[in-house]
Amino acid sequence: MSQKLLECVPNFSEGRNQEIIDQIAGAISAVSGVELLDVDPGKATNRTVMTFVGEPEKVVEAAFQAIKLARQLIDMRHHKGEHPRFGATDVCPLVPVSGISMEEAVEWARVLGKRVGEELNFPVFLYESAASAPHRRNLASVRSGEYEGLEAKLRQPEWQPDFGPAEFVPKTGTIAIGARDFLIAVNYNLNTTSVRRANSVSFDVREAGRLTKEKDPKTGEVVEIRTPGKLKAAKAIGWYIEEYGIAQVSMNLTDIQTTPLHVAFDAVNESAFSRGMRVTGTEIVGMVPLRVLTDAGKHFLKKQNRSVGLPDQELIKIAVKSMGLDDLCPFEPNQKIIEYKLSQKPVDRLISMKLNQFTMEVASESPAPGGGSVAAYIAACGVALATMVANLSSHKRGWDDKTPYFSDWAEKGEAIRSKLLLCVDSDTEAFNRVMDAFGLPKSTPEEKELRSQAIQKAQLGAVDVPMGVMKIAREGLKVAQEMVEKGNPNSVSDAGVGANALLCGIYGAYLNVLINLKDLTDRPLADKIKMEADGIYEAAKLLDSQIQKEVLTTILA
Repeated sequence: MSQKLLECVPNFSEGRNQEIIDQIAGAISAVSGVELLDVDPGKATNRTVMTFVGEPEKVVEAAFQAIKLARQLIDMRHHKGEHPRFGATDVCPLVPVSGISMEEAVEWARVLGKRVGEELNFPVFLYESAASAPHRRNLASVRSGEYEGLEAKLRQPEWQPDFGPAEFVPKTGTIAIGARDFLIAVNYNLNTTSVRRANSVSFDVREAGRLTKEKDPKTGEVVEIRTPGKLKAAKAIGWYIEEYGIAQVSMNLTDIQTTPLHVAFDAVNESAFSRGMRVTGTEIVGMVPLRVLTDAGKHFLKKQNRSVGLPDQELIKIAVKSMGLDDLCPFEPNQKIIEYKLSQKPVDRLISMKLNQFTMEVASESPAPGGGSVAAYIAACGVALATMVANLSSHKRGWDDKTPYFSDWAEKGEAIRSKLLLCVDSDTEAFNRVMDAFGLPKSTPEEKELRSQAIQKAQLGAVDVPMGVMKIAREGLKVAQEMVEKGNPNSVSDAGVGANALLCGIYGAYLNVLINLKDLTDRPLADKIKMEADGIYEAAKLLDSQIQKEVLTTILA
């Protein structure tokens, strides 16, 4: 997406009073342009994590209004809970989602921190990427001493707040505002009630490891030795959750590139098993990006020596069952995955229609969806068939050593299928932009000029989409060719149909390129595009001809 999207994940020190939780959530939802994705209260921790996204300025406004209301409604003098905390709004991280850099997120964190400190008049600390000093980067350091030690901490020169007064505000405490990458808060359920044993596991895996005391053989003095844990960018503790009657390893993964969720799961499970326990399930707190679960699904499929070239929904199912994400309660992808939650907006999407609905929409009097959308869909069906052959080949008896090879091709095919499906709607949207441009006023010379410019821009967009379909489908033909030549011979006809469908999609897109090029006034550019389109189509025809000969040879052998 080209739109700038910023995510905010504030943690409020209230998880039991639903009325207060609803009021704060309402303050966020009241800001136009912001979408509240998730509200996740915890009774044992007495803490609620809220997640919302939108354009940066809107998100910062919503965050400020929520922090302001939490200051009024939450009294830290009476707060008790299992989770470390030092303020009514304990932490408020800003997370770049799309179209925005970490540097920009840091600037927005400073804008929010300055406003909170000046207008709400309580101390504000900046942490993670927004930290003003190295010793303030780690949230655990910033929050050390918690609420009970805050008054003394604010008297220390090295812990003067970044914004707001260096004064202890008993009712509100303080807040940590930061900018960070996606952080995953996750709890691993253990088949034990022992906090000590859960902590032993957490010491094994967390980056900080464990601290032990040993006697120096030379001096006889007792010294502290820190042994690092197995996982980088992982913070963990063990605790007992009375609500569930089990102990958990509660973990924050601060860099999911370094330590993905599934890697942490394996490490916790290995440690638990070595201590006579096992992980019975996994509880994700808040929301996660889609790739967290699709990467996990691929990881567990590879461990089973199975193909990973499956649709996202199938990968998610594998991840859910492998990590026990539905152990304590049903796992709802539409509620826990950020991209899925955003896609639930009331927008009519062609690719969301049933086959019958789609064909009826195409057959209606409306000129869109038309040939371009149909071409993209036909090509998507074609590469889907080639991908199916790759997946079937990876499971063929006696071909176990070939599973990685076919899995790689299936993964390529699945990525191509996803791209082509996006073009189904993109082509219709491009056509609609052309129609909108033709509908602009043309009463004055200025209006005529603006209208002409808009038409040319929209027309070029209507060329770009089918050109994209041609290029993507060309890659799909390579998948089909590979499966005809090396895939399961019992499925060669499927790969042949897939190749032919891809050629049909390429030709359909080619026709759409040609018809939209007619109205471009920049003729040199139009000629250049046509030459490229001609080349793709001719090469595709030749390749499909070769594929079909191979298909017939195999079938008739």
